[in-house]
Amino acid sequence: MKRKATAAVAAALPATVKKRRCAVYTRKSTEEGLDQAFNSLDAQRDACEAFITSQRAEGWVLVPDHYDDGGVSGGTLERPALQRLLRDIQAGLVDIVVTYKIDRLSRSLLHFARLVEVFDAHEVTFVSVTQSFNTTTSMGRLTLNILLSFAQFEREVIGERVRDKFAASRARGLWMGGPVPLGYTVRDRKLVVEDEEAARVRRVFEGFAATGSATRLALALRQEGVRTKTGRPFDKGTVYRLLHNRVYVGEVTHKGQVFPGEHEPIVSQALWDRVHALLQESPRARANQNRRQSPALLRGLIFGPDGRAMSPTHTRRRGRLYRYYASQAVLKGTADDGPVRRLPAGEIETAVLDQVRALLRQPEVVVGTWQAARAEAPELTEAETREALERLDPLWEELFPAEQARIVRLLVERVEIGPTGADVRLRMAGLASLVRDLGGVRGEAQRAA
Repeated sequence: MKRKATAAVAAALPATVKKRRCAVYTRKSTEEGLDQAFNSLDAQRDACEAFITSQRAEGWVLVPDHYDDGGVSGGTLERPALQRLLRDIQAGLVDIVVTYKIDRLSRSLLHFARLVEVFDAHEVTFVSVTQSFNTTTSMGRLTLNILLSFAQFEREVIGERVRDKFAASRARGLWMGGPVPLGYTVRDRKLVVEDEEAARVRRVFEGFAATGSATRLALALRQEGVRTKTGRPFDKGTVYRLLHNRVYVGEVTHKGQVFPGEHEPIVSQALWDRVHALLQESPRARANQNRRQSPALLRGLIFGPDGRAMSPTHTRRRGRLYRYYASQAVLKGTADDGPVRRLPAGEIETAVLDQVRALLRQPEVVVGTWQAARAEAPELTEAETREALERLDPLWEELFPAEQARIVRLLVERVEIGPTGADVRLRMAGLASLVRDLGGVRGEAQRAA
């Protein structure tokens, strides 16, 4: 129907006049007022259509298709109607592009240069109703560049004003939109504390202050069913992002600067300071510090070649603490010509833990653990057992000493030291208990639900 209407208008033209198909392009940066019966796009189109009608004697014919971009910035070329117009130009359906003002097509010199290249390649002329020039002449191009320079300058000034207003609002502590943090809701464009979510935020801060471990805290939060604002379970990254959000101490930030906010804080300044004193240390440094304060992991578990238990002992040299596991003969001061008299505690503990981690990945250990765990958890699968054991490996460095010692005693039945190394015996019942504690995939999903 559209092509027939265009053909009918063209038929009314004198035979000597070449038909020039004109496409009207309109744009408005915001959606404000677009729902009105007669809006800015309609006003632009009426002016363009009237101009095309005035040029009817020159063979100008209106293309009935509408190319309207409402609520789209002129700073980008990715506009639905504009892209459709370019496709029609490349298909040879348009001879002249008509706009109300040049900045309706683009406010960027670079973008407009790209559009002009497309226009020239397909012998299309650009016309602005309120700014008369012809892009096919050098003077028209000069005029176009001058107008575009002012259009781009105007866009940049508007951007600077918006940024300055945003910065001034942040300096006054105002909420300027964006994702609403956990613990708050928005009322009258202000952040208001939401009690149930605020309790979750305090749980995270207090939990980290008590444990100093984001990994361990995230695991505890998942087991307790604590969720984020979007309903997802906490992980280590989510914990760290929440702990660094100054909104919770009643402040707002903008480009590295901190300002007092108009909203109420959820955590006290004292709790915030305690948490961030811990965060200044790296996770590995916190784990090492805890490990230095740790009890002997292998107390009561390590035995020498003579079958007798080796006991933890220590000595200090130049202010440094050195820990050992020593044979009973050494501790009692009796003569002992055995092959193992004293072992550095750190080295033997690390060697035993490395063996335990390696054993946890062995298929026969996984199967044995699964079979032992099924006595109390018949729904547990072998895959869930394997995943639970694999979760222990990355979690270990973040555990506190008491928790590490508990797990070692749960997993290890006996460590026998011989001339060639250490032999570690695992407790299958302990492994099964650990799998249930870690919670397989199915158990964790049930808790989260």
